Amino acid sequence: MMVADLVTSAASGPASEAISQTIEIIFEILYNANGVLVKKDSFKEVAAYLERLVPILKELSKKNVTNYEGLDHAIEILNREIRKAKQLTLDCSKRNKVYLLMKCRSIVKRLEDTTREISWSLGLLPMASMGLSSGIIEDVKQLCDNMQRAEFKAAIAEENILDKIESGIQERTVDSSYANNLLRLIAEAVGISTDRSAMKLEFEDFKSEIENVRLRKDQAEAIQMDQIIALLERADVASSPEEKELKYLTKRKSLGSQPLEPLQSFYCPITQDVMVDPVETSSGQTFERNAIEKWFAEGNNLCPMTMTPLDTSVLRSNKTLKQSIEEWKDRNTMITIASMKEKLQSEDEEERLLCLEELQDLCEKRDEYREWVILENYIPTLIRILSAKSHDGRNNVLVILCMLAKHNDDAKERILKVDNAIESIVRSLGRRVRERTFAVALLLEISKKKLVREYIGKVQGCILLLVTMSSSDDTQAGRDATELLGILSFSDQNVIQMAKANYFKYMLQRLSTGPEDVKMIMAKSLAEMELTDHNREALFEGGVLGPLLRLLSHGDIQIKGVAVKALQNLSSLPKNGLEMVREGAVRPLLDLLFHPTSLSSSLGKHVAATIKQLAVLTISQDDQIPVLLLESDDDIVKLFSLIKFMGPDVQQNIILTFHALCQSPSATNIKFKLLECSAVQVLVQLCGHEDPNVRANAVNLFCCLIESCDEATILENVNQRYIETLLLIMESSHDEEEIASALGIIYTLPEVPQITQWLLDSGALQLIFAYLPQDGKQKDPQNSKLIENAVGAICRFTVPTNLEWQKSVAEIGVIRVLVQLLESGSTLTKKRAAFSLARFSENSVGLSRPIPKSKGLWCFSTPAEVGCSVHGGFCTIKSSFCLVEANAVGPLVRILGESDPGACEASLDALLTLIDGERLQRGTKVLSEENAIPLMIRFLSSPSPGLQEKSLHALERIFRLVEFKQMYGASAQMPLVDLTQRGTGSTKSLAARILAHLNVLHDQSSYF
Repeated sequence: MMVADLVTSAASGPASEAISQTIEIIFEILYNANGVLVKKDSFKEVAAYLERLVPILKELSKKNVTNYEGLDHAIEILNREIRKAKQLTLDCSKRNKVYLLMKCRSIVKRLEDTTREISWSLGLLPMASMGLSSGIIEDVKQLCDNMQRAEFKAAIAEENILDKIESGIQERTVDSSYANNLLRLIAEAVGISTDRSAMKLEFEDFKSEIENVRLRKDQAEAIQMDQIIALLERADVASSPEEKELKYLTKRKSLGSQPLEPLQSFYCPITQDVMVDPVETSSGQTFERNAIEKWFAEGNNLCPMTMTPLDTSVLRSNKTLKQSIEEWKDRNTMITIASMKEKLQSEDEEERLLCLEELQDLCEKRDEYREWVILENYIPTLIRILSAKSHDGRNNVLVILCMLAKHNDDAKERILKVDNAIESIVRSLGRRVRERTFAVALLLEISKKKLVREYIGKVQGCILLLVTMSSSDDTQAGRDATELLGILSFSDQNVIQMAKANYFKYMLQRLSTGPEDVKMIMAKSLAEMELTDHNREALFEGGVLGPLLRLLSHGDIQIKGVAVKALQNLSSLPKNGLEMVREGAVRPLLDLLFHPTSLSSSLGKHVAATIKQLAVLTISQDDQIPVLLLESDDDIVKLFSLIKFMGPDVQQNIILTFHALCQSPSATNIKFKLLECSAVQVLVQLCGHEDPNVRANAVNLFCCLIESCDEATILENVNQRYIETLLLIMESSHDEEEIASALGIIYTLPEVPQITQWLLDSGALQLIFAYLPQDGKQKDPQNSKLIENAVGAICRFTVPTNLEWQKSVAEIGVIRVLVQLLESGSTLTKKRAAFSLARFSENSVGLSRPIPKSKGLWCFSTPAEVGCSVHGGFCTIKSSFCLVEANAVGPLVRILGESDPGACEASLDALLTLIDGERLQRGTKVLSEENAIPLMIRFLSSPSPGLQEKSLHALERIFRLVEFKQMYGASAQMPLVDLTQRGTGSTKSLAARILAHLNVLHDQSSYF
């Protein structure tokens, strides 16, 4: 049922309004729980508790509330607490994801409190005095107990993020790297892209939440949110490079140009140096931590300043002084950085080199200092020094640029914008060992930006230099060159250059004989390269499969993972993929997937995706001996059983694997084994999965499998709730294939009256009809499956033995659309439409309203009304389902001229309902006027036994009528004679009987 129907049903009888409202709210929670953005498992658990509550409330609704003291009060409290649960569910479905993460501790606390309050209110129900069954009372007791003991906690990743935020706020952490890392963790935790623009949008939306907090006048929360925003605003994505530059320059100009001397309080009384970590002793004096700890370690317990006894266990961090010292250092450093640029432009090489060393030292100290160097626009000046003669200066510049570019997209883009910057760096690849080491490290760092990556490969000679370094240098530089080539290989153009430089030959050699880290880099390159099909084929023919399969037995999960991804990349060429299956690559992949480590790592996701890709390749094969992906029945069962234990990504790929195999040469065995291992039960459950991809693929596979199910298995697993789940999918899904499969399941379900009645009660008929083209024209061939299955689903409501169902279908205008689809639909749509029309037409004669006889003298009476040309009475589409009135005869006859025997047979069945019984004379005339009889005669020579036999039966009756025997008999003689000689026993006899009607054979002929 739809939600509104459920509520109405539950609230019928002497039930209170509060119970009805409570049931309605519960169904809203069940629906909204799938859309929460945090703590999905916790909300799902609460939803399961509330779902168990529905039948209990329905039972209560049958009682007269006013007769039971205390019931009104208990229901009122229950209603209030469930409303709280609804509000919390809505909040967690609509609020900003980052904000919800920040509040996850309070969310789980509210969820836990609400669950226990609902349990408490259930305990107030006077069940014993209400005469409820012992089963209901026990259910309530068990539910209360479960809800009282329910515990919800923030996930470890969430707790880790909140701890880092609290630590950052307390320690007043100002480094952008801290904020960048924190924001990246937040993005991963809440499931948003780590792309800069996506994170910035999410962060801006999070900042807008503070306004909502202020509107609620929650001062404590507002202060907390301000602190969190201040911390995260230090991240690169929080503001544009232009905004950061303006903010920096404004601050720097306000400081003046001269460094300040440290205040006396900054110095440690013991060391006389500016303190780094000032701590306060029990005497109130402040010292550098290391200095006072050393003082105590030497046996001193008196204050170095006052010589008073000290509690050596008490050292309190002086955070205020520490912050003041850091602010003083930062101010002077900012002024120093701003003043150094002139020295870098000096003609004095020694002065320039000293300046570069000082700049490098500053960049090594803090992220923030590197940021200031970038904002002071040092990058163009540094790149110009790469053209200088001093190799030491060039080395310093390359190291500094690499530090500036690390984790900083703005720096990477600034490097690219400088004229000939990349060319200058590439030139360093051909120089001394240290310089090319630094140069390749810098190129590797800046290549993480896609725009830069595309430019590097275009620099003349770059690929060749990198290939040379990669193949001849086993140092870090060679490994960096190998890794850089892997990144550059994302471009087809670069791959072409690599092929020319014999890089693939080198890759194959190193995959077999190189050290572990080089094998890893090579496999990673193969995993991520944008290879052409020609390259994939060449690598496979060069023997890449063996080394990659050997890596699958490696002890390192990460190496196994990149090897699997490399196999996936190479197998995207169908020829390679099928060869992988022939060469036994599936066995190690399955063993990896079956290993317990796959349950808790990302390895399982990549293995399952590769197996799925190989399965898809087995669908269409040219080989006479088909390639089978799963040759062992045990593997089929084990692979499918993993669905219960794996995460959504792996579940989805396993289901897709079996969906592909159910269309491959091994389909029959696959389907048999799936049914044997209770796949129907698993797929029915997965059709309600919260992950939309898992759910959609489960629906698709069940649709594919249901045709092979026996009725008992389906009836054991499909109940009214499952029907409601299917309809909810049809109502809410945006996946057309999923909707088509749901319709296909409805079409294929056994025509058991109870199932069809569930569908009708749930509003399925109107929902299915909505997927038919209302103008009857199938314009888009791409959605033919959707319309085919929608027409098929309609069929189950047209059972001739249930006139009420047929009337329900006719009333909403389905017959008109079915007739139009006979002209525009696919072959299968026409077949199914004709099948339904035949069922309708079976009842037309009984529904045709007789024409009243004229009264009085004929000469004074009104002219008699003309009835239906077939049924003789008053006929309409909606009242008698008449094919003539629906203008269906012509389209049905035209289908008889098409090539598909199934569509022809369905149309013939529909047309033959017009000549049943007493309608023979009138019906045959209508068929003759539409030229249907010559087509029936043509079917006498059809290879389809069904068409042949049905045409024979029809013609045997038609040729009893002299008019039509004379009109068509001659053209039927030769096919009939041929059937008497070549046909089966029944067709020989029937053909001979018709020939007797035509006076070609004697009634006593031996053919009878």
